[in-house]
Amino acid sequence: MIGHGQPIVLPPQSVSREVHHESELAVIIGKRLKRASEAECARAVAGVTCLNDVTARDIQRAEGQWTRAKGFDTFARRAWVSAGLDWSNLRVQCRVNGVVKQDGRTRTGIPVPRLLAFISAGMRSSPGTWSPPGRPPVSAIRAGDVVEVEVEGVGVLRNEVRAE
Repeated sequence: MIGHGQPIVLPPQSVSREVHHESELAVIIGKRLKRASEAECARAVAGVTCLNDVTARDIQRAEGQWTRAKGFDTFARRAWVSAGLDWSNLRVQCRVNGVVKQDGRTRTGIPVPRLLAFISAGMRSSPGTWSPPGRPPVSAIRAGDVVEVEVEGVGVLRNEVRAE
């Protein structure tokens, strides 16, 4: 994960021509979870941060999976971690060049403890970052754009987009 102020570097156009921003609330898991209840999962959240889950959408569609489409070196962007927030109803917003592209509240998605419990039923979660699905609609980003992901109570993650 690359942080605030560092560039999002687009792959060459011969590799991908459609890269999107995806604003999310990232949850920092503070302990291992395996077959955990929703209450255990809620207690395991050590903090939250802003996340821009950048995705090469054309690769995702063509290959039918997400690993390579979301795995380019500078695609996962996160800011600092805030602990002690009530993350059940935070505003999550994305702006590209100052224009609001995504705007929502965490209460409208599946609750974080429910998602973590679902995941922990089948696999162990180690301490670290996990994030729920982004808030549509996403849109393309291009070299020269400035993308800002803001999570209420956390701050603003700001990154310039550059060509490789």
